[in-house]
Amino acid sequence: MTDLSYLDSIVDDAGSITEVVLAAMSRTDDARLKQIIDALVRHAHAFFREVQLTDREFEQGIEFVKAIGQATVDNHNEVVLCADVLGFSTLVTLLNTVDKTNRTPGALLGPFYRGNSPDYGNGESIVAEGSPGAPLFVRGHVVDSARRPIANARVDVWQASPVGLYENQDPDQPDMNLRGSFRTDAHGYFRFRSVRPAGYPVPTHGPVGALLAKQHRHPYRPAHIHFVVVAEGHETLVSQVFADDSEYLGSDVVFGVNRSLVGKFAMHDDGRAPDADVTGPYYTLEYDFVLAEGTSTCPTPPIK
Repeated sequence: MTDLSYLDSIVDDAGSITEVVLAAMSRTDDARLKQIIDALVRHAHAFFREVQLTDREFEQGIEFVKAIGQATVDNHNEVVLCADVLGFSTLVTLLNTVDKTNRTPGALLGPFYRGNSPDYGNGESIVAEGSPGAPLFVRGHVVDSARRPIANARVDVWQASPVGLYENQDPDQPDMNLRGSFRTDAHGYFRFRSVRPAGYPVPTHGPVGALLAKQHRHPYRPAHIHFVVVAEGHETLVSQVFADDSEYLGSDVVFGVNRSLVGKFAMHDDGRAPDADVTGPYYTLEYDFVLAEGTSTCPTPPIK
């Protein structure tokens, strides 16, 4: 008997191709992979039908994806940036961290996270000598969902400078400036000295910048500090704390601001800074980080 099974992959019209593709993938052994790719195909095909995508528009889309890949280099990840400005990254974060346990919501890892930040003791400064900016003293408290302190949690921090640049973007900053790794003490506290960060524009030199321009969107993020908190027996928290008076707090280009992640950057001019060498105005930030029980993981740095 002649084998006619190859005819199962022949399509008659636009209405038939989706089921043909799904059938071709039906033998996927990994159940979760099958669920994800099947849904991707169904929704993508529905999207093409909804907008009646033309050949030229499809080609332009392919070129955009190609350009994103070409713009991704060791110190810049355009793929992550694209996911951020389209709200994909924040949606995934919210789906995985916002629940009824009152844990601290997650926020974007962002395209500037680097691994192997220098280790510091509590209270030490992450600011390279000579770096400008108003002093900022940060005190964090890491607790579980029952508000019990978590000792020996690792807390990685990084931020932009007062001119709105991360050190890997700025030739005037030393390597690893404004980055550091700390351990919580027996009562769950960690402390460090920094400088008040500034809001900044995301990189606009690539295809994502061109997309923002066509959408008449500004490229700015509000001032914030990044935190990754890793503790045994708890889900890793990737989050940010935002300055309460930042200019772009209500219009973050990557949709990363959650109301509960807005911290008070309090200004003081009382002459009683935690470090004796600070004689002028300084800022303080205090924030509690609540972790959910689970398995700790380490995020993959998007840049070297």
